[in-house]
Amino acid sequence: MRFGGVLLVVMGVGGSALAQGVPAKGMGVNTGEARAAVLDAEHRPITAGGFVKTGPVYFEDATEKAGLRKWRHRMGTPEKRYILETVGSGVALLDYDNDGWLDIYLVNGSTLEAEKGKAAAPRAALFHNNHDGTFTDVALKAGVTNERWGVGAVVADYDNDGWPDIFVSNFGESRLYHNNHDGTFTDVAVTAGVTAKGWSTWATWGDYDGDGLLDLFVPGYVDFDLAAMDGKAETSACQFRGFAVMCGPRGLKGAPDHLFRNKGDGTFEDVSVKAGVADAGRYYGLASLFIDVNGDGRPDLLVANDSTPNYLYLNKGGGTFEDASFTSGYALNESGRETASMGIASGDYAHNGLMDLYNTTFSDDYNPLYRNDGDANFTDISYQMGIAEVTIPFLGWGTSFLDVDNDGWLDLLVANGHVYPQVEGRGWGTTWKQRALLFRNVKGKLGVVPAVEESGLATLGVGRGMAVGDLFNRGRMDAVINNMDGIPTLLKNVVEGSGHWVGLKLVGGGRSPKDAIGAKVYLTAGGFRQRADVVSGGSFASSSDPRVHFGLGAATKVEKVEVRWPDGVTELVREVVVDGYTTVREGVSGGGGR
Repeated sequence: MRFGGVLLVVMGVGGSALAQGVPAKGMGVNTGEARAAVLDAEHRPITAGGFVKTGPVYFEDATEKAGLRKWRHRMGTPEKRYILETVGSGVALLDYDNDGWLDIYLVNGSTLEAEKGKAAAPRAALFHNNHDGTFTDVALKAGVTNERWGVGAVVADYDNDGWPDIFVSNFGESRLYHNNHDGTFTDVAVTAGVTAKGWSTWATWGDYDGDGLLDLFVPGYVDFDLAAMDGKAETSACQFRGFAVMCGPRGLKGAPDHLFRNKGDGTFEDVSVKAGVADAGRYYGLASLFIDVNGDGRPDLLVANDSTPNYLYLNKGGGTFEDASFTSGYALNESGRETASMGIASGDYAHNGLMDLYNTTFSDDYNPLYRNDGDANFTDISYQMGIAEVTIPFLGWGTSFLDVDNDGWLDLLVANGHVYPQVEGRGWGTTWKQRALLFRNVKGKLGVVPAVEESGLATLGVGRGMAVGDLFNRGRMDAVINNMDGIPTLLKNVVEGSGHWVGLKLVGGGRSPKDAIGAKVYLTAGGFRQRADVVSGGSFASSSDPRVHFGLGAATKVEKVEVRWPDGVTELVREVVVDGYTTVREGVSGGGGR
């Protein structure tokens, strides 16, 4: 989101900032080169055009059919004069009532009037799955309306009681909604010690110290003064291609990151400094993810930072991390430049058992795909893969690997939307509302899928958070996008001739977390081996289906399923259902361990 600085700036590629006049510390040239506009045959910017009349349809826009049009996201003013008004909010998919069907939690923003108590605060929505393709908002009854300046939602069973809880990151004080097992939640953030005051963005849950209790990492973004939104700041000080826009984050003070260790008694302690993840550089954190990138069985920590180098912290054991951001190759892109990183997708797209990473970035810059070369070494291969140029006009946010056609190869989905309303009609080749991008994986080679007119991929929105999951229990991966200042988008998977599939719900035992976050599953079928991890975080401000999903293609049987539980136990699963869901319990479902 390279939004510029606090002095007069000329914005170039991806919000690249060049200070003019008196230089300021932290200002200067950021990343990229100026790009020519990319227009389609009808002279529309490619971000809102480029549609084809016929071709494979992967998604339909089922927002209205599902009943989600009744809710609307709000954040600040339409003019977006301040950075706080532009970031947007996320979405979480969770089975909050344990009925076997995914529900949808949509975070809402706020307004200055609401923060002052002069207007009703926008409410978050909890859409209960009615099992018939429709959803009903029960947020008020459930007690999860938030009514604060909301950013993200991340789901985990932090107290190991078998019911999913929700951490909502806010500007101000965040919330921890504890599941009461009766369809309601109680905010326990204050007593738990995880309010994380300030501007918290996208959190992640993981058992970093191996005690069977899920810990919480919360990145901080900008140390922002809400009073600035009351007309006290000079909003014309920053420019994008000659037009006045809001300022930041470059030139603004970054907010610290927090790692909260779960003490097992309902409370947490801040161990950020002790663990070595306190963000000494005060980078602008937007997304984070606990995931094992080097295969040593311990969850490492990724932080996607805006306009500053990304973090990769390797888990050393003993409760501490090593900063391997630069040595790993994840801090910068192929050109050695920091990027405006917004979202993180992780997945084994090449079937080599290693988790690759994909980051979304600002417009006029490309989204880097980091290939995992083993031993926590990553190489940016976006241009090599041929998927860099197409992303340059787009401004990416939520992102996820998913097998959209159940052929056994992970595809990639990206939600897009600009931060400057002023880009409309300027001839710059980009737009405020943008369409999503789908990259299909053909045996390890990713390529963009043309958007067919009136299909789900042709839906325009100011995309921000995105979560993926099987909303209708059909074995097909759907997606929900939270659009800033608009209605959400439900992309229902409608792929014809989709392959066979396997879905697994993991339940930890022993010294593993109950919801098995941190588990790795390896499935062999159809002549190759796939990997899927149970994670909580990634994308942008969002939380996807906690179940693991494998496409099988034409294969009708599974040769082998191996689960590596978070506590180090490895088990072979005796039987799994093809074209259905199987619950796998540690120490119960396995046919042998090693």
